[in-house]
Amino acid sequence: MTAETVSIAIKTQKDFFERGGTRNVEKRIEYIRRIKEYIVKNENAIAAALKADLGKSPYESYLCEIAVVIAECNYMLKNLRRLTRTKTVPTPFGQQLSHSYVRPMPYGVTLIMSPWNYPFMLTIPPVIDAVAAGNTCIVKPSAYSPHTTGAVKKLLETVFPEELVKVVTGGREENRCLLEEKFDYIFFTGSKAVGKLVLQKAADNLTPVTLELGGKSPTIVDETANLRLAARRLVFGKGFNAGQTCVAPDYVYVHESVKDKFIGFIKNEIEKQFGDCLNNADYGCIINDKHFNRVTGLIDASKVVYGGSADPEKRKIQMTVMDNVTWDDRVMGEEIFGPILPVLSYTKLEDVIKEINAHDRPLALYIFSSSKANIEKVHSSCRFGGGCVNETDIHVITTAMGFGGIGESGMGQYHGKAGFDTFTHYASIVDKATFVDLGQRYQPYNKLNIWLSRNLNIGSTIHTKLESTYKKLPGSFGDVIAFYLSKK
Repeated sequence: MTAETVSIAIKTQKDFFERGGTRNVEKRIEYIRRIKEYIVKNENAIAAALKADLGKSPYESYLCEIAVVIAECNYMLKNLRRLTRTKTVPTPFGQQLSHSYVRPMPYGVTLIMSPWNYPFMLTIPPVIDAVAAGNTCIVKPSAYSPHTTGAVKKLLETVFPEELVKVVTGGREENRCLLEEKFDYIFFTGSKAVGKLVLQKAADNLTPVTLELGGKSPTIVDETANLRLAARRLVFGKGFNAGQTCVAPDYVYVHESVKDKFIGFIKNEIEKQFGDCLNNADYGCIINDKHFNRVTGLIDASKVVYGGSADPEKRKIQMTVMDNVTWDDRVMGEEIFGPILPVLSYTKLEDVIKEINAHDRPLALYIFSSSKANIEKVHSSCRFGGGCVNETDIHVITTAMGFGGIGESGMGQYHGKAGFDTFTHYASIVDKATFVDLGQRYQPYNKLNIWLSRNLNIGSTIHTKLESTYKKLPGSFGDVIAFYLSKK
């Protein structure tokens, strides 16, 4: 797609938005319902595309991609009418007679750029959220996952007209063309390096941005943890999608008193869950040769205590455990994004916290512990996007909480209400009565007006006593009652 065709597509959507084409809430609901129906009907084709790109089994594709998208559809179908309502809020006594309310408004034309590691789950939910909020979307999936990008394109072109949702395919040139344009909102999921570029380009137009990035997400296993269960859940979280997960446990700090025992459980769990990784049809592959070579280059054979093998033709890397790792090792110098688990030991929890805080703020943090004091110490001392206690990864797949990073791991959140909020501007509005106009705020000022302002404004005794009464009454009627009582 050329720069000219990109500009035309954006103008078409802008015109559609300004004509009110996205305002009807019932139409938004119908589009989301059609997304769900399409996914249910074409689940096998979507799973086949994910298998072709990432080697995912049908069950893994459903569990971590398809089901998550359906859940987002279900949330919006159930809650969208409520989310789009104007909400009345209390009016401060000094601003009576007025009706104060918050009105949700869409931004306009949005750009959604998605990555290759979860090419279905990280593309469709932001589209659902943006459309639910009343926006139009230009969608740019990754070129690294062509089969799933094709499936996404077919889905969106079947459900939506181009003036509402348009898919742009291609690579870096198309990305460059898109980022040169002015959008009303940009939602980007991907690497920190590209995220910086997106933010720089957005700054030229003061465009608001959500960045879903990544980073080295730490895991802590203390001496009170259920080691067998911790190993089971950690291997699951690390091995899912062959480690190509933005919230995957990147490395693990284990208390020195239980480290050897824990590594033994880790080895057993890898055997139990994945067996012969390189010949396991349900075990994923690395997305392409470039990333395969990068990940295998992080393996230090002298520190491998399990695994270490790889198959270049299949682009598969055996689940690999490295022990006695330090921050000087290459594997600790970047986000792994592959099935390698570095193990570091510690004596004092304070030292672990200090080390975590000395590096970029991670997208996720996991702690396995039976000590509430240790859990609280970590959570109150470290800054991270989100995480789990005695589990990994699963905080991402709920519509009840927002998901997002902090600092270097991103900004903003989505999923469920947080997703609607991300693509919504909440306009605060005061509708003032015209049949009366109190004069104490106008010049010339006098002692009486100053006294009234100090004693009848925000925080006054009268306001406090009246608030519980008038805020329960409907809009302007409650305001009239409050005004009348203030004169008594």
